[in-house]
Amino acid sequence: MTKPTIFSPEQANVGLFCDVFPPVMDGVSVCMENYAYWMQKKVGGVAVITPNVPGTDYSVHDYKVYDYFSIPVPMRAPYVTGIAEIDPTYLAKIATTRFKILHAHCPFASGKAALRIGRMQKIPVVATFHSKYRDDFARVLPKLAVDAVIDSIVEFYERADLVWVPQESVVDVIREYGFKGHVEVMDNGSDLAADYPEKFFVEARQRLGIAPEEFVLLFVGQHIWEKNPRLIIESLALIPDVPFRMYFVGVGYAAEEMKKLVTERGLDNKVTFVGSITDRAKLTDYYAASDLFLFPSLYDNAPLVVREAAALHSPAVMARGATAATILKDGENGFLVENDPDKMAQLLRTLIHDPERVHRVGVQASKTIVRSWEDCVEEVLDRYNALLKSRGLPLIERRA
Repeated sequence: MTKPTIFSPEQANVGLFCDVFPPVMDGVSVCMENYAYWMQKKVGGVAVITPNVPGTDYSVHDYKVYDYFSIPVPMRAPYVTGIAEIDPTYLAKIATTRFKILHAHCPFASGKAALRIGRMQKIPVVATFHSKYRDDFARVLPKLAVDAVIDSIVEFYERADLVWVPQESVVDVIREYGFKGHVEVMDNGSDLAADYPEKFFVEARQRLGIAPEEFVLLFVGQHIWEKNPRLIIESLALIPDVPFRMYFVGVGYAAEEMKKLVTERGLDNKVTFVGSITDRAKLTDYYAASDLFLFPSLYDNAPLVVREAAALHSPAVMARGATAATILKDGENGFLVENDPDKMAQLLRTLIHDPERVHRVGVQASKTIVRSWEDCVEEVLDRYNALLKSRGLPLIERRA
């Protein structure tokens, strides 16, 4: 009689769950990638659980990626989603892996998979609230459907053992959604937090073909109206006599309409649409070459791009009163402006004619709002262990 096969579960430390991961690029995917990279270096045994992007080779990472069958998100290319439990290959990997702790970075398919695994393995689940999800769904769904989705999202966070937000102001957002539980702030970091020598900024301009005397404005992010690119374009059209070069980096559903608006406002000779940049070195060049980072989004909670730009001494112009703008002190480590094209144009005119002031504020931004991902992940691991210790569970041990 043949003996049954006995599987020895593989012991892992951390499972990181999210519906977005490179090659799809946004702030949350960059966060996930840096969590995985630094945790793998410090403790090992890290696995990323995410819907797959067809054609992607996930084996290039030092950590494991348990990808599962996906479908495109309607009207939100290049985003994907899926149902992990219908992918047999994924299920086989999960069935033979024992985690110590799970961390969900979204409340959708991957996040719900984290809750199920946490319940089965009797381990805690940390959940980070990253985005203004209501705004995403309000664009495509009627109000009653949006309310139902938000209720589902709140229920997800209520089922987590610990809820984090990436910035103090985001506590107000999750409260507005109806979440009443305990919330902790856990900062995001930047992988561009190095001390760059002065020649790097000069060479970055040379690599991009930008003249030393040009005043460069930059936007990096999804090309969607929620991020308020209309304010940028309309304000630039009001300063036709001021010399500048504007670069838009990214993709999104509004990209073609943004290009059309640029043409209508007579800005084609000053504005360049770069498209998506997945090469971090090339993106770093754009940050380094820019004088001023324009990000007047009313949609974002805690955008990484503002900190990334600051690391390269490019201070941000953000919308006064926006959730994301609370990290700035106006005129000290960034600039705040009303959500009005005339006011934005007036500010840009002043700043473009005072590059030394802009540079001073940019240097201060690099000193005050930039924190390395390595430092952040050290704190994350300490918090994981505090949660595990409170439950009487095995701790995550650092590598020697």
